[in-house]
Amino acid sequence: MTLTEQILSQLPGDALSGLRRTDELWRSLREDQLPVSQVVHESDVLLETIDWDVIICGGTLGILSGAALAQKGWRVALLERGILQGREQEWNISRQELQVFVELKLLTEEELEKAIATQFNPVRVSFLGGSEVFAQDVLNNGIDPVFLLETLKQKFCNSGGKLFENTPFQEVTVHPNGVSIQKEFTARLMLDAMGHFSPIVRQARQGKKPDAVCLVVGSCATGFSDNNSGDLIVSFTPIQNQCQYFWEAFPARDGRTTYLFTYLDAEVDRISLETLFEEYFRLLPEYQNIELSQLQFKRALFGLFPCYRDSPLKPKWDRILPVGDSSGSQSPLSFGGFGAMVRHLKRLTEGIDEALETDILHRNGLAPLQPYQPNLTLTWLFQRAMSVGVDQKIEPNQINELLAIVFQEMQQLGDPVLKPFLQDVVQFNPLFQTLIKTGLSHPKLVLKIIPQVGVLALLDWIKHFVNLATYSALYPTGKALTPWTKNLLPIQQYYWNRWIQAWKYGSGRDYKK
Repeated sequence: MTLTEQILSQLPGDALSGLRRTDELWRSLREDQLPVSQVVHESDVLLETIDWDVIICGGTLGILSGAALAQKGWRVALLERGILQGREQEWNISRQELQVFVELKLLTEEELEKAIATQFNPVRVSFLGGSEVFAQDVLNNGIDPVFLLETLKQKFCNSGGKLFENTPFQEVTVHPNGVSIQKEFTARLMLDAMGHFSPIVRQARQGKKPDAVCLVVGSCATGFSDNNSGDLIVSFTPIQNQCQYFWEAFPARDGRTTYLFTYLDAEVDRISLETLFEEYFRLLPEYQNIELSQLQFKRALFGLFPCYRDSPLKPKWDRILPVGDSSGSQSPLSFGGFGAMVRHLKRLTEGIDEALETDILHRNGLAPLQPYQPNLTLTWLFQRAMSVGVDQKIEPNQINELLAIVFQEMQQLGDPVLKPFLQDVVQFNPLFQTLIKTGLSHPKLVLKIIPQVGVLALLDWIKHFVNLATYSALYPTGKALTPWTKNLLPIQQYYWNRWIQAWKYGSGRDYKK
């Protein structure tokens, strides 16, 4: 019996079976065997009655948008395939990002403080052969999902929203004046919050394999020595199994959570999740300086996060808007999920509110709600530099060497450069400073990276880098002109506001210090 079988078989919730089900999903994805169901249909017939303004499918994170839209007075229904409730494992996020819940009147200040289950400082970044980098107040708050979702559920229902639990999505028909889900629920607009493997997304992408995947395994356990600091990204091994292993760790209410993750493509011969979990247990004692026998494991954590270059996903049908992980609005360096949803919550709430008000619900009108963001697209090259092709040969410590130097240079440039990047926000000036400093100090290392990532990928990256500079200039200009646009027609105002938001988020100017 392997260590993975031995440990996971003892955990509640049949963790080993869950891991193997997820591994089967990963195998099917690699072998291009995931079915593509035709769940979206179109009809020229008008709906006779429309019961809701918005129907959201996928409640775990859909409740965030649902509560915000219900708070604005819209008729909102939320369909959840099971019971809408949070898991035990905290969601990590930075404190300033949480203020959006107060701004949208979803939580009071007191409720927000209660939702924060853990706080820790500092967070560490470290790579084999390099020096350690520390930062304060970055992704250092653990949110209690059970309390947060229960509170938002109550706010949603008290604002007139209707929750339909144990109601899985099956199909939707798009009509000229609305959508009909399961021929039972009708609305003017549908939000798809069903995540990476949403059947609507599968149909929209026509079953295309992801361009990259992040595999994650880990656990929460007790038995560690007291440690109120976290690891944001740490690597202490060279390339193994054609993977560069990265680690993350942070305190939890009932122990300490540790993750092992890696970036790779979806080629058939890639490592399985169960094999990665075996690597996790093999290396965990060295990572945390503790024997496995000293630990009491509470729960296992695992998942796979696909990402596509064609992201965020543009609406493929009228009146259906993908949000959260369904849209792929996170960068390929991020796991997505809660953090990505919170980052775009205010932007999406304002945009959807205006779209409903002006009845701009056709696909071309909804497309600006998921705009091109050059700062996120730029991170594809970073992800490529942090991974190795399934048959590629590079020096065993090349990735560690690159990352150690880059983060060392960013630390020397200071928090205004380092901290946004650690929160998955790329801005032009910090990136430009880092590139110049690294290129001048370590030209040979930069040249070694070009064969790894490829010349075409580098040329494509330069295009998005120029666009980042353009967006960085357009946002303050557009913001200054906004007071002069108050007399625009509502439809014109809608599109102007979407441009401003695209420039703001696409240049990383949404980042809050």
